[in-house]
Amino acid sequence: MSDMEARLAALENRVGELEDINAIRRLQWAYGYYIDYNRPEEVAALFAEDGAVVFLSGEYRGHAGVMRLYGTWIQELFTKGKRGPVHGLLLDHFQLQDVITVAPDRQTAKGRFRGILAGGWHDEVLGEKPEHMPQQFWESGIYENDYVRENGVWKIKRLDYLMQWQGDYETGWAHTVSHLQPAVVCYPENPIGPDVILPENNYRQTWPHRQEVPMSFAHPVLAEAFRLEAFAALKGK
Repeated sequence: MSDMEARLAALENRVGELEDINAIRRLQWAYGYYIDYNRPEEVAALFAEDGAVVFLSGEYRGHAGVMRLYGTWIQELFTKGKRGPVHGLLLDHFQLQDVITVAPDRQTAKGRFRGILAGGWHDEVLGEKPEHMPQQFWESGIYENDYVRENGVWKIKRLDYLMQWQGDYETGWAHTVSHLQPAVVCYPENPIGPDVILPENNYRQTWPHRQEVPMSFAHPVLAEAFRLEAFAALKGK
């Protein structure tokens, strides 16, 4: 019976882990839908009390910081403060390619996602477009996020988004410099700035600059035993 109980406990834990992964995936996908339609209050409610967002060069902390980013800055930039979908504005965020790793105690987790954004203003509302923004654009980035179970519910602990590129739709990413640039001044001096600027070794530059986004998951075949040198040697064979 002790062996059977151990096997049952292992099975229950595995089922629980799969449920956790599904809940985290749903959480991240919900985040994408909420930011599609400029609903910053719902976005902020996805975060833990001490949650944070890393965007461009800085970190926005707590619910107040999350609201400053998605409500004060992004909502004002795209919809002039109006909540919800806006006539003629496209701002669709696709959340893709998730790899989610739940900690053994099932109280924390890490997740890597790819984000793709299609945005722009229809000709009917072209006058609403900010002067420095292209009329139609693409954007892609990598998320390396931390999640926490808070009062039994999975929430975002730290959403870390590293923009990979932005491209005007007409001319393409090969001919585009990112229209969003890193902040250099923190809040409150900068009313839409982050609470802290990232240290120099983590400072985020934008396209066409490229930098690696460390992966939170182990190699799926070799786990932590992966050694680049062992496979690099095969090039000569």
